[in-house]
Amino acid sequence: MTKYAIITLLFGFFPLHLEAQCPKRPDVGTVVHDPLTLNSVNGVLKAELTMRHSVDNEGYDHYCYNYDTGKGEVESPTLRVSQGDQLLLDVKDRIDLDDPGGMEGMSSPAEKVCGDGGQMTLSATNVHFHGMNIPPKCHQDDILTTLIQPGNPAFQFNIRIPEDEPPGLYWYHPHVHGFTEFQVNGGAAGALIVEGMDRVRPEVAGLKERVFIIRQQYLVPWIPGPYQLTLNYQQAVYPIYGAPVIKMEPGEKQFWRVANSTLQDFMPLQVQFNGKAQPLQLIALDGYPLAKPRYQDTILLPPAGRAEFIVQAPPAGTSAIFITNAYSTGPTGNPDLQQRLADIQLSKDADDAHAPLSTNKLASIKFAGLAARKPTTQRKLYFSEEFGGSNGPIQFYITVDGQQQKIFEPNEKPVITTHVGAVEDWTIENRALETHAFHMHQIHFLILDVDGKPVQHQDMRDTVEIPYWEGPGHPYHSIKVRMDFRDPTIAGTFVFHCHILLHEDLGMMHKILVLPK
Repeated sequence: MTKYAIITLLFGFFPLHLEAQCPKRPDVGTVVHDPLTLNSVNGVLKAELTMRHSVDNEGYDHYCYNYDTGKGEVESPTLRVSQGDQLLLDVKDRIDLDDPGGMEGMSSPAEKVCGDGGQMTLSATNVHFHGMNIPPKCHQDDILTTLIQPGNPAFQFNIRIPEDEPPGLYWYHPHVHGFTEFQVNGGAAGALIVEGMDRVRPEVAGLKERVFIIRQQYLVPWIPGPYQLTLNYQQAVYPIYGAPVIKMEPGEKQFWRVANSTLQDFMPLQVQFNGKAQPLQLIALDGYPLAKPRYQDTILLPPAGRAEFIVQAPPAGTSAIFITNAYSTGPTGNPDLQQRLADIQLSKDADDAHAPLSTNKLASIKFAGLAARKPTTQRKLYFSEEFGGSNGPIQFYITVDGQQQKIFEPNEKPVITTHVGAVEDWTIENRALETHAFHMHQIHFLILDVDGKPVQHQDMRDTVEIPYWEGPGHPYHSIKVRMDFRDPTIAGTFVFHCHILLHEDLGMMHKILVLPK
């Protein structure tokens, strides 16, 4: 039995409506187009999204953030804002299920309710603005108490983009505990871009830009067998079908912004010419510009990770592909297989890309100088798993060292309490036989050490992989990161968790409370 069968046993089979409420997704083997872009105007981006659900002809569930253009609905538009802008996002829930699949004991926390409240079910939703350094408050980025229920009026997210928010690629997705995986599996995920990268990294100035979102879908209930990767919703299942097509002019440079919005896959991304991996000029990771660009022929993205890099097309007559290589996640992990994501087609009429917007000014960027700060506290946490006989892992934990292992509960007390002004170093071990992806809400963190050794590149991240334990006789793999709680706007309660979404849904998550000064 796979881990995907576990969730079926927990939730049971639920009959679903089949009417097509999500837009038709692209035909296989066609040209990949960027999502529709919604830009802020005079410092404000106001939009309305409607969450819908349908099942396609192959039996795959689709969950979709629909935007009405006036000529029809399109799925998951890219939201583009600048530092200091206001984002007004109205979200309506129009998921229509025969049985919402409620879970006993999964009501929203009793102490407070944001939005409609009620049960956490498959038909309830909310929005997490992944990577954004914004307050964990109602109508902003509170996923603990915010529930939007079907049929009610729109719920408004009213977010002021910080004046010093790092320019880069972020993304939005549902985050209802117990059901996050179902809705993201259905495709509910979109890009959010903070403009101004050209002001930090002039290497990208004037380049045509592409936005690529890699998603993943399994059949529901979770049926053992192959899954599908998609690129901007087009199936990437080569050689069963022709690969998606990315058009570039021979020799041109483009600025690619790529999000790993899969449920669980660790993706070693490459661009290959005639079968050879090419150097990619890496500009930013997880929405945070690098201190200095560097060249890599492979960029590893954990689930929820993002990379922004410059690609130069080869001369005419060269075979070029965009690919994710296989990645071993350990004895109890899932196989992350090699897959061709797209063929790069060289054409002088390649006009699908567009030039990014440039900002006239750029303020300072959050977390500057963090490496030189002296930590006020040291903490140790670890990932672990509990086994259910021959069926593999049945329970997933992330634990503060010295505390009792327990799964996340909506009404739990925070397992960590700190205060505004703290700078903390966390060592996070992986004591499980599979790789995990550590994600922190509200802030980025600085990578200091891997397996006890200082890293060459101290990058700012919001999600990072921790390799699996090889078993008895081998040390646990670990990372050491620096957490910055100096910004008073992030005071409140939020979470950290594994971004393998099944693990999060089954309890590999906990709360942290940041007290105001």
